[in-house]
Amino acid sequence: MTVVEETTAARVPAPVAASESAPAPEADLLPDRPRRIGGPTRSGVLSLCGAALSGLCVAVLLFGELAPFSGALGFTVTAYLAFLAIYAVLTGLEEDGQAVRDRVMTVVLWTAAALLFSGLALVVGFTAWRGREALPHGNFFTQDMQAAGPLDPLTHGGVAHAMLGTLTMITIALVITVPLGLACAVYLNQIPGRFSRFVRTIVEAMTALPSIVAGLMVYATWILGLGMQKSGLAAGFAISVMMLPIVIRAADVVLRLVPGTLTEAAEALGAPRWRTVWHVVLPTARSGLATAVILGTARGIGETSPVLLTAGFTAALNADPTSGPMVSLPLAVFTFVKSPEPTMIARGFGAAAVLMALVLVLFAIARVIGGRGPGHLGRRQARRAARASRRDTERFAELHAPALSLFEDAAGTVSGTASHTASHAASHPAPRTADPFTQPSRSTSDEDPGQKPGATD
Repeated sequence: MTVVEETTAARVPAPVAASESAPAPEADLLPDRPRRIGGPTRSGVLSLCGAALSGLCVAVLLFGELAPFSGALGFTVTAYLAFLAIYAVLTGLEEDGQAVRDRVMTVVLWTAAALLFSGLALVVGFTAWRGREALPHGNFFTQDMQAAGPLDPLTHGGVAHAMLGTLTMITIALVITVPLGLACAVYLNQIPGRFSRFVRTIVEAMTALPSIVAGLMVYATWILGLGMQKSGLAAGFAISVMMLPIVIRAADVVLRLVPGTLTEAAEALGAPRWRTVWHVVLPTARSGLATAVILGTARGIGETSPVLLTAGFTAALNADPTSGPMVSLPLAVFTFVKSPEPTMIARGFGAAAVLMALVLVLFAIARVIGGRGPGHLGRRQARRAARASRRDTERFAELHAPALSLFEDAAGTVSGTASHTASHAASHPAPRTADPFTQPSRSTSDEDPGQKPGATD
């Protein structure tokens, strides 16, 4: 073999076996298995449990053997930090850096959520537990403290006057706050400018306004300046001053989240600004606006100092918000807990439990009124939307049907008019007159059926 033949043979690739080039027929029949992204795995659960146990052991060694540390808070913090470090190391043995950061941040977020839920459960549970002695008695919800003293048992007296006062004051505050707050939020969102920026700055500054300042302002203007007496109406004014910036700020943030394409589409169809806001913007943000009202209500319903300055204190039931002192549940709790008597302290914690239940009821009502978020319809809303769609379809069909006939007759208006005149004349023949010269000649169809054609009278 020559050098040329060897070179040519080296350049020609060797034939590949059919088994190596063609894929196996079984590979095409295997089903696709998607990679699991989230959810617990066996290795992840084992790493989490091992890291928790290791962190606890590290804290025990540091606080008991190696270092002169002490304290429950320091022990908990040290154990948690050691747990995070060991968990990151164990996760890094199997995953890359991004997955390690994701796992660690997930644990931190779950820990924060657990701490918040534990704090809420502790507050609610402790309040209900301390008020368990007063809550089972029916008179606690139906009587006031006018005929009961600090030494009387829990079978006498109640917080009916405080419950009525709280409902009255918060109703007055909501009547004032909801229209003004939503109108101001719409103004800030729909009419940008120098004055709107000034109003937004004032609202943000009023958000941190101390409650005692609001009470003093209403006390100075309404009671000292105008000479009015302390009443539930004055307390409602003071509470509305505290609620108004919260409602405006939260509603403004919610209205900013409404997509601009919705308002642009409404204005492109020729709708004015007020109709766009009323029928597009506000219904879209209804759920968020209900949350804004609830935030303001939760701020105002727990105020104590403005009520004490503007409504005073009474142990009797007063249903007139325009005259006479009136008490609220937070003020009643403050007064009951100050007493050294165990029965009064139990009444105070019972009133606090009633206040929390009242806030929960108001929150549930607001969520029902607010409904679901935009794009999520319930069964009743879906049926209402379907009925409205059917009505619109029928209305559009009625509007478009005459327009099509008019367009069709536009080309032959004269012929259409002539045919209409002829049909009208045929259906309404002219009356016969006595004059033989003006009387029209009778056609063959008008002759008597028994008379022969061509015969004369």
